[in-house]
Amino acid sequence: MTELKRLYTDRTDLGVTNPVTQPIPALETGQVLMKIARLALTANNITYAAFGDTPHLRYWDFFPTGDKGWGQMPAWGFAEVVTSTVEGVEVGERYYGFWPLATHLVMTPVRVSERGFYDGTPHRLGLVSAYNQYQRVTTDAAYRPENEDYQMLVRPLFITSFMLADFLEDNAFFGARRIIFSSASSKTAYGTAFCLDNQKGLDIVGLTSSGNRAFVDSLGCYSRALDYADLETLDAAVPTLYVDFSGIAEVRARIHHHFMNTLMHDCFAGSANSQEHISSQDQNLPGPEPKTYFAPNQIKKRNTDWGPAEVTRRFNEAQLAFIQRISDPRKPWMTVEAHRGLESAQPLIRDLVSGRVDPQVGHVIVME
Repeated sequence: MTELKRLYTDRTDLGVTNPVTQPIPALETGQVLMKIARLALTANNITYAAFGDTPHLRYWDFFPTGDKGWGQMPAWGFAEVVTSTVEGVEVGERYYGFWPLATHLVMTPVRVSERGFYDGTPHRLGLVSAYNQYQRVTTDAAYRPENEDYQMLVRPLFITSFMLADFLEDNAFFGARRIIFSSASSKTAYGTAFCLDNQKGLDIVGLTSSGNRAFVDSLGCYSRALDYADLETLDAAVPTLYVDFSGIAEVRARIHHHFMNTLMHDCFAGSANSQEHISSQDQNLPGPEPKTYFAPNQIKKRNTDWGPAEVTRRFNEAQLAFIQRISDPRKPWMTVEAHRGLESAQPLIRDLVSGRVDPQVGHVIVME
């Protein structure tokens, strides 16, 4: 029988990985065996691992290893059914969803529908439902075979971007006339800026390193790009909203001390460069208390406000427009680099952890 290869991550040192080979377990009734075909690897995966023990996230618990020192880093991508004992989940079908860094996964499909299924494997039942849902590509209105790499690179980040932009608009930008995005070169940051393109009169500042300044400037979705070193040149009298994609405590402190009472809201949206959660940072800062943004909360609100079908329609429309923009051959925001085989993820993970990855390149692991 085909062997199962898994890539374990040292939970105390995320750049350290260990490939493990195991026999594939025999299927029980109600289970399917999926062969993982393609996975996207971005800074988002490092965020999952960095906050893997956070109580409301518990990313390490999706694909347990049985070894407390090692975890399975999750990633978004595509897989195909190779064996099935479940009616409605057929051999050869392709699904998009949340997978481990591995070659195969045994799953227990429940709530099977035309759209897809949820994984009902017992250890996943108490985890965030959105990560347990698997979409059949033949019924995915936003799926385009030629866009698979862009979809898996962008979709999990862009749902955060789309709902974050909606959250900010929904709250009238907390009274701010300027938004500052840290880690402005990150896909989630510029995806959010893309979604706010219709907000005329709003000054959207992309805060970035000097090395990424030219790239951020070239995007055209920010009013302007600014080096971290030049943060204090911004007029502190302008009501300002801070959206943090970096997680860097020193930048947060500078923001609070520079703007003081004109800082209208501090929104922690992720951590592209740091493995430190804001809960462990100094909270004794002038201005508003930092608040963590969690996309599923806004999705839940809009499902109530608009209905799930309308939320999906709006997201699909925005996602297709975003993919079209970033892949535009005349001036692409992102090019795709494919790496073959599970082991090829190891040096890439080291580079992602250390921040040595070109923001203009999207990396995918190919196992088909």
